[in-house]
Amino acid sequence: MTDDEGALAVIGLACRVPGAPDAATFWRNLVDEVDSVRRYTADDLRAAGVPARLAGWVPAYGHLDGLADFDAGFFGYPVAEAALVDPQQRLFLEVAYAAVEDAGYDPARSDATFGVFAGAAANRYFLWHLLGNPAALPDGVAPVWREDWEEAVPGSPPDFLPLRVAYKLGLTGPAVAAQTACSSSLVAVCQAAQSLLDFRCDIAIAGGAAVISTRQAGYRYRPGGMLSPDGNCRPFDVTANGMVFGNGAGAVVLKRLAEAVADGDHVHAVLRGWAVTNDGGARAGFTAPGVDGQAAAIVEAMAAAGVSPDSVGLVEAHASSTPVGDTIEVAALRQAYRRGTDRVEDCALGSAKANVGSLDAAAGVVGLIKAVHAVRDGVVPADPGFTAPHPDLDLAGSPFFVPAKTQGWPIGDEPRRAAVSSFGMGGTNAHVVVEQPPVRPSTVDDGGPHTLELSAATPTALAATARRLADHLTDDGAPPLSDVAYTLAVGRARLAHRATVTCRTTAEAVESLRRLASGDAPGHVAPAAPPRAGRRVPLPTYPFERRRCWIDPPDDADAGGRLPTETAT
Repeated sequence: MTDDEGALAVIGLACRVPGAPDAATFWRNLVDEVDSVRRYTADDLRAAGVPARLAGWVPAYGHLDGLADFDAGFFGYPVAEAALVDPQQRLFLEVAYAAVEDAGYDPARSDATFGVFAGAAANRYFLWHLLGNPAALPDGVAPVWREDWEEAVPGSPPDFLPLRVAYKLGLTGPAVAAQTACSSSLVAVCQAAQSLLDFRCDIAIAGGAAVISTRQAGYRYRPGGMLSPDGNCRPFDVTANGMVFGNGAGAVVLKRLAEAVADGDHVHAVLRGWAVTNDGGARAGFTAPGVDGQAAAIVEAMAAAGVSPDSVGLVEAHASSTPVGDTIEVAALRQAYRRGTDRVEDCALGSAKANVGSLDAAAGVVGLIKAVHAVRDGVVPADPGFTAPHPDLDLAGSPFFVPAKTQGWPIGDEPRRAAVSSFGMGGTNAHVVVEQPPVRPSTVDDGGPHTLELSAATPTALAATARRLADHLTDDGAPPLSDVAYTLAVGRARLAHRATVTCRTTAEAVESLRRLASGDAPGHVAPAAPPRAGRRVPLPTYPFERRRCWIDPPDDADAGGRLPTETAT
């Protein structure tokens, strides 16, 4: 095991992506090789307002359920105000909150200084729904100049993504936006990591969000572009012909590893090294990738991690899913890896884009969440639909192979390690190295009694909290009740509606929680003092009660009958 000085712990994570409302479901879909890109029927397209006469429309997209919905009341917004906020910021606010809960912390009752680093895509909701739409204006406001919309519609700049989280969660450390196109969220992770090493904060939230289409009904294919003409996203495959975009968000919570271990935090994985570079001018054009710049990021991250390419068993790739882009990426990987290894075809290559589509500014952190699960659980997921590698990749004799099926990843002489790449249009490259977490000593339950504190903003959410915790405690590998009680006591906000359950065994806890959820048993007032002993463990996060907070766009007829072009190209 390498020296832990300079290493960071991933102590919390959360995401909402196509086909998955949370990180656990996302991981199950990856392992099961589920293609979560949605294909739309003719009825779906009519309902979405896509004209039947529109040429080149591809009815496929990484659809995010509940895009228009948000728990405005939980975060203190009137619905009318929430409907003006960029949905990317609303998504990231929820996943950031969930990630901090997954880490077992309540920032309001922690002495730690929290930072937040995040990036978002362009605000298409503002462009296509709010700008020029009288429904987006307060009563009595009738702007006569285009500039009047700047004051009339708040919440639009991507810069506000980390600032909104800092404001709503009460975080006083650095709050910094990273805007580097598709690499934004992984660059944000690198910025957060460096801030922790510089002791600018004690805990950092990092990630990003992307809403590339508010219509979520497909996209217009244009020959020569980066989008797939058939709606299939097949990284590295012989059939690879372009991307399919999707909507989503993700966040991780980082802490200095030595402190996380000393404080009894649950560690999902260890962040060993990271690097950010730019391709400069050595490429075919501004939007074209560069081999040398990508290779430099990989080499620098490996050096920072103090590890050899020989020890990396999985590369979670950027994967443009085009023959040219994938070939350039493999060439950069080969160039970087051949500096430190002679092995042949034993490092797996894959990308979550095959499962959920390209999530633009959120793609990097979502790839990191996949890699964290892989090194933690010892599983290498295969990309759905993969048949054979594209011949232009020239994988024969390289260190890499693309797994045809999901496979186990046993522990060898060194910890399991994965590398994650994210490359932004414009040339900013990010690369990180993660490894499996240190072994955590098991907890011996002292027999109780244990007091489980529950808290929520509404009675309905309190019942849902009890129900979700009961379900969690029936899963295989459920944590000891002493750790559950400790995490609930110190790692959850104390909200308006509270209840407690006292128990000695898991069976008693589940029975009492189910009664509480059904309304059969009133809860007791939660105690003020936390349990004397315990460790933080991942538990179900807050059950947001989302409702529609959305302003529909003006009719397409109002724009001369033209369909707004919402998808990035």
